[in-house]
Amino acid sequence: MIDSDKYLEFFSQEYLTSYIPRGGTTTKFVLPPSGEEANFVDAICSQAQSSGHLVARIDSATSKVQMIEQIFFGIARQIDWQKLANSFTRIAAHSAGYPVPNDDQDLSLAMLAFSYGADEREVKRDINIVLQQRIFKDYSMVGEFRIAMMRLCQYELKSGQVTELERDSIIAWLEGSLRQISLLKSALIFRKISRSNARAMLFSLSRWIVANGYEGFLLTLDIRQFQKLRKEPDIESPGIIYSRNAVMDAYESLRQLIDNADEFSNFATIVVISPEFLSDDSRGLSAYQALKLRIYDEVRDKNRDNPYSSLISLSSSTAEELSQDLLDGNLATLKEVSH
Repeated sequence: MIDSDKYLEFFSQEYLTSYIPRGGTTTKFVLPPSGEEANFVDAICSQAQSSGHLVARIDSATSKVQMIEQIFFGIARQIDWQKLANSFTRIAAHSAGYPVPNDDQDLSLAMLAFSYGADEREVKRDINIVLQQRIFKDYSMVGEFRIAMMRLCQYELKSGQVTELERDSIIAWLEGSLRQISLLKSALIFRKISRSNARAMLFSLSRWIVANGYEGFLLTLDIRQFQKLRKEPDIESPGIIYSRNAVMDAYESLRQLIDNADEFSNFATIVVISPEFLSDDSRGLSAYQALKLRIYDEVRDKNRDNPYSSLISLSSSTAEELSQDLLDGNLATLKEVSH
């Protein structure tokens, strides 16, 4: 086992402040000390945010995560799409020659034209050219995602190019709550996000986050709920109960995240697991060999832990210190008795 505090420090130095900002991608399966899971997630998210990363948390007890599109929807509901669009539109306006002095100043096309004594049509054309170059021609993002981000940015200009209904429909589409895809025909988006295109949407999101000035993206995914077989009668909110087939589907989605690492950039996933994930032959790691072969170290050093491993078990710093104190106390007692 690796000391929890030491691993947090290691992950910050080796991944959050170096590897991920340089375009790296990693997926770690972490077993925190018992009872300290929430504290571990809070700590690693806090480190990521202080290092300039955008953070999203998903708990399988409250969000269905057996399909990759459901993971994307869970992330999308935590993203402030308007804030990102507003930020990027300001970047585009600056590149087009119309810098906005501060974040509080109005970004509307009319205000920009008035501030710079320019014709609205010229300002609109110049900014649209930059948006097309930096979004629509950025082929590291899939076409539907590029169109959606273009429309959200154009809405921020309040130029009439995109209506409020269209903006709201795009955000609902990203979050998986859009009922009628026909509402997006005007935006040239014709299909919902599903299992077939969710991975592409996810790596497009990581690219979009970096384009907005973030160092990268950290996702924490708590899958401890997978090992619960039934609802406990004495618990008011037991959370979602997953069938074995649903658990296998979730493992397949995680396997795909690992295998598609080359398509992602600036992306880190921390999967929080329970001890049963390692010991349960029916619903744990051993039940899905395709995932086990990718994260399990068959050859390990007996005396040294490997913090770079994909599968990490952590120990409590407090527990280790207490054990050492007890050991020191026992040795002192023995010494007194011997004297």
